[in-house]
Amino acid sequence: MAISKFKATCLATLERVRKTGRPVRVTRFGAPVADIVPPAAAAPAAPWVGSLRGTLALDHDIVAPASDEAAWDVLK
Repeated sequence: MAISKFKATCLATLERVRKTGRPVRVTRFGAPVADIVPPAAAAPAAPWVGSLRGTLALDHDIVAPASDEAAWDVLK
């Protein structure tokens, strides 16, 4: 396809490539300038639920106070 024709029908040409899956070569003075190809199929997204399983390690008691109880003014 000549570059002037591609310029005039760009959106229609892109839609045609998407629908048919056939590539289009754009030329300027008969020399290839670009190839318009359909996109590759997108990989399915991995499920996010449970994706962090096994990434947390607990080394100490998570219920115990973070500091010594003797340092708390409220308990005096």
